[in-house]
Amino acid sequence: MLTPLSRLLDSALDRSVVLGYTSIGSGVRRRLPHWPDDPAPGSMAGRRVVVTGATSGIGEAMARSFLDLGATVHLLGRNPDKVADYARQLRTEVPNADVVEEICDIADLDAVRAWCADLSGRVPAIHGLVHNAGVMPPERTESPQGHEMTLACHVLGPHLMTSLLRDLLVAGPASVVWMSSGGMYGASLHARDADDLEFRRGEYDGVQAYARTKRMQVVLADAWAETLRGTGVLVESMHPGWATTPGVTSSLPRFDKLTRRVQRTPADGADTAVWLVATRPESGPQHFWHDRRQRPTTIGWQRDQDPDLRARLLAYVAEQTGGAALS
Repeated sequence: MLTPLSRLLDSALDRSVVLGYTSIGSGVRRRLPHWPDDPAPGSMAGRRVVVTGATSGIGEAMARSFLDLGATVHLLGRNPDKVADYARQLRTEVPNADVVEEICDIADLDAVRAWCADLSGRVPAIHGLVHNAGVMPPERTESPQGHEMTLACHVLGPHLMTSLLRDLLVAGPASVVWMSSGGMYGASLHARDADDLEFRRGEYDGVQAYARTKRMQVVLADAWAETLRGTGVLVESMHPGWATTPGVTSSLPRFDKLTRRVQRTPADGADTAVWLVATRPESGPQHFWHDRRQRPTTIGWQRDQDPDLRARLLAYVAEQTGGAALS
């Protein structure tokens, strides 16, 4: 239970951003009396987890953590060589590692359909699905179906995958985690129309496109949580704080240089996602987490989510993917 003092300190860290999102924040929180227990050793034995974007940074760390807990881990990436190399490394480093190599480009909706159909014929159930794959292109590019790339990779592809794997998720039952970003606090929900959603207006900014779609992920995860309520499937979103990853280094070199000394390790960034899947804690709207605790989805001056924009986003996602209609 949170004491008044620990609650105050935890909230102060969260609102300070610089302290809360760095290794300082996680280091302090782990020493507070309310920090939840780690998953028990072997607690995921017999359970199956799919991790997208599993060949780099936080995805790599997450896959290793799930294996250490005894899970069967499906490493999903778009580069067959990278998937094979990391699978080989894990089998060498982790005794009796049960690793399954999966190839799929999440931004390609046809590839998602084909992969989901294939997986559904191979496994009876999924106990964890972590939507971790991410991109931050410097210029506006489009997916094979003509969608802006961050929207396709962070929103459309994961929604379609969740829709197509629904029966396997219910059979688990699974925990589904969307890896958002603290950067979503810097973006409002852009869903006025298709041009707004697809970032066709104004000068394209890859960092802003990333933040916008990370905001959309939080909205989408909350809608999925409500849609699957009563099935046993839990759906959450979270942000990892400022973690050292190849994506940060290449896409945000100035930020990387300024924060390098206090960045979290990839394992620290992955911690809450692993904990959510392994322990399945209760949560409520908006189902958004950081450092093993639910967090607000707006700060300070930000207003609550516009229900009209939310409805437009959900309708567009369902229309463009042919996936489940959410409300």
